[in-house]
Amino acid sequence: MRIDIISLFPELIEAFYRHSIIGRARAAGLLELDVTNPRNFTYDRHHMVDDTIYGGGCGMLMKAGPLFAAVEAVRRDVPKRRVILMGPAGETFTQAKARELAAYDQLILLCGHYEGVDYRVEESLADETISVGDYVLTGGELPAMTITDAVARMIPGVLGAAGSAADDSFYASLLEYPQYTKPAVFRGLTVPEVLRNGDHAKIDAWRRRKSLERTLQKRPDLLKTCDLSAKDKAILAELEGEESR
Repeated sequence: MRIDIISLFPELIEAFYRHSIIGRARAAGLLELDVTNPRNFTYDRHHMVDDTIYGGGCGMLMKAGPLFAAVEAVRRDVPKRRVILMGPAGETFTQAKARELAAYDQLILLCGHYEGVDYRVEESLADETISVGDYVLTGGELPAMTITDAVARMIPGVLGAAGSAADDSFYASLLEYPQYTKPAVFRGLTVPEVLRNGDHAKIDAWRRRKSLERTLQKRPDLLKTCDLSAKDKAILAELEGEESR
């Protein structure tokens, strides 16, 4: 997979590309990552990427021309490509969306700045707009990096350990179960005995129950879209009964 980020701050994106799981995946050739500055596609003396807003208004708006040209420069001739604008008007980013985007051959992520971008970018250049939440950010760089990180985890081989992504919170619409490492006792706080006894069937059952319990307590809304087995539903009914006592 190839991911291109279109940003006025390439140094920020390149720093992200160099580290941790993303950096290792790039070095191993599992991900092809690049960043392009739309300022490179301006031809006036001052390399202006923004201008005043038609009809009046505060601030400046990113111009359509440099963004269209940047996307056209990085587009690859691949079967599945998606151009995505980072913006508050879009669909909220979820784990399900990360899995969907991981099936593409190329993602091009557009980062707005200033007061936003000329609407013609959203209307005619981007295939869709994605938001990472109902709050205001200075630019689209953090959302673009968030999407890149989440999508990269879905690519086979990126995490190294098979099954790691499937255990993550939200992967199956449930929060992850509690996890512990050594020592077994820390300041009087003890790792549950079930995790230390080596009985993997009991460990799996405990983890599933705790995953359901944490989701019920902290994000019950997720249970509405989760594919639950009859056993899961029985556990939830038991947990709800315990809470009501």
